[in-house]
Amino acid sequence: MHRATSMFRNREEAGRELASRLDAYAHSPATLVLGLPRGGVPVAYELAEALDVEMDIFLVRKLGVPWEPELAMGAVASGDVRVINPEVVQSLGIPEEEIEAVARREREVLLERERLFRGDSPPAKIEGRNVILVDDGLATGSSMRAAITALRLQLPAKIVAAVPVGAPQTCERLRQEVDEMICAVMPDSFFAVGQWYVDFSPVTDDEVRDLLQRFRQRNARQTL
Repeated sequence: MHRATSMFRNREEAGRELASRLDAYAHSPATLVLGLPRGGVPVAYELAEALDVEMDIFLVRKLGVPWEPELAMGAVASGDVRVINPEVVQSLGIPEEEIEAVARREREVLLERERLFRGDSPPAKIEGRNVILVDDGLATGSSMRAAITALRLQLPAKIVAAVPVGAPQTCERLRQEVDEMICAVMPDSFFAVGQWYVDFSPVTDDEVRDLLQRFRQRNARQTL
């Protein structure tokens, strides 16, 4: 059942709401929750805490067409993954050297942000696991779609996309691209993700880093 008009107090409450719909993945070392920075990370943290499973981040950087940066010709993602959209590249005749130049630049930004968020901690293992990919909402779904495409190249056993709120048409389109799609709220009158939160304050880099550090410390205590 979908809540049609209710708002979430904040991203933390939204994460707990998602957890109530993902009980089947709880308490399993095969489950990995991945948050899309920045807004998806507080949601992912609460979800992983409630399910008692591992959590990490998954970074994606769009590869914009050199002369039209808003148009994506592909993406780079965590795990040194590169995805290219052959239809865009071929239709626009984009030379390989220009693709390489954009990809190299975006990969450097991605690696810098991974170092900022993770420090020296290695990324979580993805292959063979049930991955729950989390954001704080879906409007166009472009970031989530790029993440799904990149994530699939790392051979997870299953991909679950989970968001507290999303545009109905976006959620339905993405449902065809994953093993399971959880959109807790799909309002007919959707204009922006933020309208469905009482508190939709921007998430800072420091907050993302702090949540990841808190999760690592929790895991370290549990293994003692």
